[in-house]
Amino acid sequence: MELKREMLDALNSQLNAELYSAYLYLAMAAYFDSKGLKGFAHWMRVQAEEEVEHAMKFYDYINDRGGRVILRAIEKPPTEWDSITDAIRAGLEHERAVTEAISSLVDLARKLGDKPTEVFLHWFIEEQVEEEKSFAEILQALQLAGESPQALLLLDQRLAQRKD
Repeated sequence: MELKREMLDALNSQLNAELYSAYLYLAMAAYFDSKGLKGFAHWMRVQAEEEVEHAMKFYDYINDRGGRVILRAIEKPPTEWDSITDAIRAGLEHERAVTEAISSLVDLARKLGDKPTEVFLHWFIEEQVEEEKSFAEILQALQLAGESPQALLLLDQRLAQRKD
């Protein structure tokens, strides 16, 4: 079963969105590096790499289904945030938007009767639960740390432990 045009366009849009996510998290890594928070920067770099992997899953799936990948311009992400907490909050809000986008893709696949795409997207639904949870946990830790530089440095050290 070949991909219908509407589904192909939506999958190509999501591929672009995943690359934007990588770009956003790389911009956040640079922001954290500029603040001397190497652990936060490392965590975001790993996150950016993961988003590229997600984009490549869409790339491969489109090709596997006989579609054509059409790359689009990647929007410039923000480069400054009011605080470390605001940057992490922005990451959580972004992941929530990605969750909505994936859910919309599932709805479209169901509407078009495209079971293979619906099954393919199941992995992303589970992944989004993990993505939102990770950002929410960091945000909660930052909120608990408050104005404590010691707590911030401990959190920075913890985030530096993230594996590639």
